[in-house]
Amino acid sequence: MRKLLIFLAIGDAYGAGFEYARADFVVRHNDLKRYYQHPEHLGIRPGMYTDDTQMSLAVAEALLDHSRPTPLHWAEHFVRAFRREPRHGYAQRFYDFLLTVKDGKDFLARIKPHSAKSGAAMRALPVGYLATPQLVLEVAAEQARLTHDTPGGIRSAQGVALSAHFLLRGGPKAGLPAYLEKQLGGGWFDWRGSVGSAGMDSARAALTSFHRHPSMQAMLKECIAWTGDVDTVAALALGLAGCAPEVECDLPEVLLQDLENGPFGSDYIKQLDQRLRDRFLGAVT
Repeated sequence: MRKLLIFLAIGDAYGAGFEYARADFVVRHNDLKRYYQHPEHLGIRPGMYTDDTQMSLAVAEALLDHSRPTPLHWAEHFVRAFRREPRHGYAQRFYDFLLTVKDGKDFLARIKPHSAKSGAAMRALPVGYLATPQLVLEVAAEQARLTHDTPGGIRSAQGVALSAHFLLRGGPKAGLPAYLEKQLGGGWFDWRGSVGSAGMDSARAALTSFHRHPSMQAMLKECIAWTGDVDTVAALALGLAGCAPEVECDLPEVLLQDLENGPFGSDYIKQLDQRLRDRFLGAVT
């Protein structure tokens, strides 16, 4: 059974302990034995997810509430998700912006959508539930343009959303590189080195780790070992793994049990996963 959001959240929460941390800290602690406290980001406690998950929940909710979300719908859901549970993890300027924005209309009026960073890609996986590749590409781009109206911002969102679509509709994990290359060109599965803030960096690193490992445990360890923006990489890779039944779900039980479970935590995320499956996949699951 496909469970995109809950594994995305686990990857995000585990990765939050290592985002841009020193390489020696990563080497010492990246053992999957528990969620770790980041040495500097003390506002994100072990087991808490970050903006990657919160904005993915906002995208999922928008898709469930609207047959084709408009820019105003996207903006309203982004603001609503933040306002109900303000949390750390957002880029500082965007965090400050969300603290002051009044509503969706104010969001659209004031946002400067010129970033090529990973924000549009990190929230795009739920778009993969939509019915056709063309619709996935269109909607992934539409939600990206609100904040990341740049070639890299849009392409990274399309790449991860289309990957989720392929897997959710029964495509084999081994067939993803050829499928994505046909749809969007190549260069998605050859990442090396530390992951920067660009959306294409996170997308390529996540897809590289997803493609070459048969299990979630191996996948997650490599996502963190890249160093850099690893919470986004881990969220994307494990979210995709949750779409692919052939990936072995061998994560330690502690990571499943200790994910936060407040009003919009683990139980809520699992319910949202079920609603997405029922609404968009039906007999496919």
